[in-house]
Amino acid sequence: MTHSDRPLVAYFSMEIALHPKMPTYSGGLGILAGDTLRAAADLGVAMIGVTLLQRQGYFAQSLDSSGWQYENPMPWEIGQYCSELPVQVDVEIENRPIHVRAWKYEIQSCRGNRLPVILLDTDIAGNSDWDRRLTDQLYGGDQHYRLCQEIILGLGGVRILRALGHQDITRFHMNEGHAALLGLELLDESAQAAGRSQFNSQDVQNVRHSCNFTTHTPVPAGHDRFPLDLVQHTLARSDIFENHEVFCCEGELNMTYLALNLSHYVNGVARKHGEVSRKMLVPRDQYHHYEIDHITNGVHLETWAAPALASLFDHYLPGWREDNSSLRSALSIPGEDIWKAHQAAKQKLIDQVNASSGTGFDINTFTLGFARRATAYKRANLLFHDPARLKNLARQVRNIQVVFAGKAHPHDEQGKHLIQEIFQQKDSMLPEVKVVYLENYDWELARLLTSGVDVWLNTPLPPLEASGTSGMKAALNGVPSLSVLDGWWIEGCVEGVTGWAIDHVGESYHNDQERLAHDANCLYETLENSVIPLFYQQRDAWLKIMAHAIALNASYFNTQRMVQQYVLKAYYD
Repeated sequence: MTHSDRPLVAYFSMEIALHPKMPTYSGGLGILAGDTLRAAADLGVAMIGVTLLQRQGYFAQSLDSSGWQYENPMPWEIGQYCSELPVQVDVEIENRPIHVRAWKYEIQSCRGNRLPVILLDTDIAGNSDWDRRLTDQLYGGDQHYRLCQEIILGLGGVRILRALGHQDITRFHMNEGHAALLGLELLDESAQAAGRSQFNSQDVQNVRHSCNFTTHTPVPAGHDRFPLDLVQHTLARSDIFENHEVFCCEGELNMTYLALNLSHYVNGVARKHGEVSRKMLVPRDQYHHYEIDHITNGVHLETWAAPALASLFDHYLPGWREDNSSLRSALSIPGEDIWKAHQAAKQKLIDQVNASSGTGFDINTFTLGFARRATAYKRANLLFHDPARLKNLARQVRNIQVVFAGKAHPHDEQGKHLIQEIFQQKDSMLPEVKVVYLENYDWELARLLTSGVDVWLNTPLPPLEASGTSGMKAALNGVPSLSVLDGWWIEGCVEGVTGWAIDHVGESYHNDQERLAHDANCLYETLENSVIPLFYQQRDAWLKIMAHAIALNASYFNTQRMVQQYVLKAYYD
């Protein structure tokens, strides 16, 4: 495939993880976006990324002595990583022009390809102080601030691309609904090209042909919705509401439905999530019909392989970076070599844990890892549903270490209380179970955790896990998962081969509390009867599971395969 024989794809995402020192992401969505662009660069896909600059980042997390979370800005040296481009455009908000400039970051692939990412910035002389802060903080402020950011991303992003000479883009990929207002700019372009001042149904069809949309969550809070009066005031145009078929949903602007209405291809991010999305995002009337496919997420293997594991693959499976599927041959790697590589990665994590917390973790003790955004449905506290049972379990099978990490959204009080609850379990679980909650979960800490623990724990309330990619990163490093059957794990779990399921097949539950009790019981039983005895007493069998996690899961759940599916299904149909 060459750049000259296929169209250009513009990939829009509110957050993109581009470099460990650039806090332009909050978590899984941004990490996935970065991994997607890195894989596209590896494959030579003609793609350009578009996002906001996020001058103050998401936030730096600190925990006080009680485990309560505090947030601080994360300013970074923009010029050290990005170069300013010689273009500016204006975006109208509340009938005033806001000047938008562009910075460029270049992704360099393992094959020498370069992929540009455009970061939009309103901190420009001539803008008001308030307007200059619109590209400061990821997911900051109130609804009005968020809507203004999404106007800059969608409308400003398209205008910047045009100003840079990208007239030939034939696919606009919306990574979540935050970027859906790019469709409004494309509608206006289509109408103007036809000599009309307002868009019509033909323009809608034109735009649909050029857009595709990936939805990432069945959780309502993940779908941005704005009151129509706020939208009309902020956009300062009422003509869009004359087309209720596209822009209005139950008396508000729902960015997910806007993206659905303006896309020719829509997908969820795992097979189960596709099913859930088809049930949740049902047509609202006879004018709408949403066909929702699925493309299961992956991770960028070169980015997430621990140095010791990468060296191991280089020795036994040269070319794995260029052909991720070659990791299916990991079963040929001697088990003891996998173990040595894992121990090297584990020692790095143990050193980090002990340096930051003084907890006294030991490399020879079975270690569980859990690191997700701290929010109620991810149920980070499931392991402590019955603390006495967990302590007794550890006493019988030998000691356990548990590493937690994850940020709560600044407005998520329940998530903050969840962190505090886990944080305060530490002393009561000693000496049988050592627990640590590491501050400021980010890209670099994620690499240590997903490669350094012995088992990756994941406990969401089904069916709210859209995909999840942290367990994929762990599998790449030979770390099996112990997870609820939801998201990607439904596809990746081969019981006792790639990991273990927390599941009572065929069980029915009257409420979430009953489900919680069932899942906790299954978690304890699986740890006690299957996982921990195998780790301590059957090393050869454990090493086979580690090898299968790499061979079966890492060879498939990667962004190289994922991007190839987008190319075939969404970009070049």
